[in-house]
Amino acid sequence: MRYFLQLSYHGKNYSGWQRQENAVSVQETLEENLSKIFAAATEIIGCGRTDAGVHAQDYFAHFDTDKIIPENFLHRINSMLPQDIAIHDFFEVKPDMHARFDAVSRTYKYFIHFEKNPFQEDQSFLFNQRPDIEKMNHCIRQLVGEHDFSTFEKKGSDNKTSVCMLENAYWEQTETVLVFTITANRFLRNMVRRITAALLMVGLDKLNEQEVLDAVLNKEVLEVKLAVPAKGLFLWKIEYEFNKN
Repeated sequence: MRYFLQLSYHGKNYSGWQRQENAVSVQETLEENLSKIFAAATEIIGCGRTDAGVHAQDYFAHFDTDKIIPENFLHRINSMLPQDIAIHDFFEVKPDMHARFDAVSRTYKYFIHFEKNPFQEDQSFLFNQRPDIEKMNHCIRQLVGEHDFSTFEKKGSDNKTSVCMLENAYWEQTETVLVFTITANRFLRNMVRRITAALLMVGLDKLNEQEVLDAVLNKEVLEVKLAVPAKGLFLWKIEYEFNKN
């Protein structure tokens, strides 16, 4: 039988979702505890990779087992997992349902705050400048649609294609928080953080909007002298046919 898990995690203590040597990952942590519950090696497949330090508000993964699911499964698995990973739901799906390949859209949010706040430190980027949101929103609106986003892809990625369908993207601001929301059918490695950094540079008049658009159109490297940390990034929502709004 195949089951989906719906979960969330705080990424500070992990090297990302994907299992890797000499580092603790969310996938590894889940697999170890599921294997204990079922008394058998249990592999889990996630809806996508997240980089080291990135958080997930809404994440789906699937696993197969021929074991009976205990009645108190949610309680047991959550009591075994560390405090920074929580399983919210699980349910049976069709045997060919795939957490990664059947996702129809993914939404990320990037959080920025402007005043030092110990309660935001692990989940937001402290930024000491106020960018022009109208300029940033105007720039990103030009990129909505299907484009090759290799400009924002980390070098060495092994994707077969760098084409993504950007469905929506926008900035919002309150007195203390600036939030960038972006939705697409798929994302490339480091794509969201690199777009975020480029748009902040546009908002600070340190990068011209046309430079960004030309770089994407021509699949060129864009020199952005700003790195936004992983701690401000959240995988916010994964949509499938069964949970589309």
